[in-house]
Amino acid sequence: MQTDSTRDDRSGVPPRTTPTAPTTPTAPTSRTAPATPTTPTAPTAPTTAAKPVTPAHTGPTRHDPHSPPTGTAGTTGVLRALGHRWPTLLALALAVATFVDGLPPVGLLGGLLLIMPLCYLLFGALRGELRPPRVLVVQLAGLVAFGAVALLALTAGDRAGYYVLAAGWFGHAVWDFVHHRTGRVVPRAWSEWCCVVDACGALAMAVLA
Repeated sequence: MQTDSTRDDRSGVPPRTTPTAPTTPTAPTSRTAPATPTTPTAPTAPTTAAKPVTPAHTGPTRHDPHSPPTGTAGTTGVLRALGHRWPTLLALALAVATFVDGLPPVGLLGGLLLIMPLCYLLFGALRGELRPPRVLVVQLAGLVAFGAVALLALTAGDRAGYYVLAAGWFGHAVWDFVHHRTGRVVPRAWSEWCCVVDACGALAMAVLA
């Protein structure tokens, strides 16, 4: 806005100034409230990494051409076990054939008890298993002991003789078992076969006498 200073200068009157409106004092700015302290949060437990899930195999199972079928493997194992026990199978067959019709005469069974230790001496001589001398002494002692049992059975009568022979045959089964464990004097197959025959014969005489 233009003032009247020009006119006042020429008339000698001091110039008038236009009063300006007083400025309104600004209100003091409000103080910023202090920040509220945050509550510290508890540390979270570390998460366990999930194990990768193996997808289920839905396709056809691959067959190894070199592996035998499941049923065949079980059958093969049974046949293999029976093959290793062929002396036992033969002994069982012989025992059944000998005692299925009843007890043979005492003289026959007593003679078999005498032949058993003689077979040990024969095998030991052929295999060179009668050395050192104490081995030969043991075998001869067995021959004398089982021969004495056989003679006692012949003089004891039929019924008592069968019981005496049952004890002698069982004793020779123990003799066979010991030789099977040591693997000395006779082959293991022979001692296994003879042990089963003797044990079955002893049981048959004890039951059927």
